[in-house]
Amino acid sequence: MKKILNLFAVFIFFLGSAQLSNIADGESITFRIHYGFLNAGTANLTTKKTVYKGIPHLYAKGTGETTGAVKAFFKVEDLYESFINTETGLPSFYVRNVREGSYRQHFETAFNHDNNTLILTDKKEPANGSKVIKSVKGVQDMLSCFYFLRSKTSDELKIGTIINMNVWIDDEMFPFQLRVAGTEDLKTKFGTINCLKIIPSVKSGRVFKEKEGVTMWVSNDANHLPMLLKAELAVGSLKASIDDFKNVKYPLKFSK
Repeated sequence: MKKILNLFAVFIFFLGSAQLSNIADGESITFRIHYGFLNAGTANLTTKKTVYKGIPHLYAKGTGETTGAVKAFFKVEDLYESFINTETGLPSFYVRNVREGSYRQHFETAFNHDNNTLILTDKKEPANGSKVIKSVKGVQDMLSCFYFLRSKTSDELKIGTIINMNVWIDDEMFPFQLRVAGTEDLKTKFGTINCLKIIPSVKSGRVFKEKEGVTMWVSNDANHLPMLLKAELAVGSLKASIDDFKNVKYPLKFSK
């Protein structure tokens, strides 16, 4: 189950630039994660308006942990942090600090979008110092891409839309592609809500069964709040469903 929880963040990306005007200060979203029939853990995402290097930013924090019986044999404590420029929607500083079983990783990344470079610092003990890496235009990190998707307008998320993107994960750049496949009424613990169905194209084999083994549903409104993610893994399946939400900017329209 190594890195199971952070798979949720990997597939919620868009590339470009957009203001994060639809993300409320103090928003909180919690997801319940199931691995097969097991209640495997929880993930939480929160936001806070702040200033980073004199510029308005959105501070986003993501945490994930295993619970119950899964925690007894595989303990996960993951922390993600991102400072996102609210005008451009691009990340300025990103932290990934994870503890997954015996696996440990702690990276900090400072982005320079003016010259398409980044500074990667390895903070894991013993620390391995910093290095400058050539980047690409419009690169996102694992947290910023989540809020970037949600900043898109309905016209930018029309059915059939295909968008390519580059996402910085750990110490490597990954290209992804998203396809807006359609709309669907989704049943949740809060009621039924109309959602956009989005399918990321991923590299199969090492983790996933199929190239398009991941499907996610986001509310078909101005929030674009993620409701459900399903992933068919090389071993087993993963499901992350919304369990709680607070301070969402626009009312969500659930029906019974």
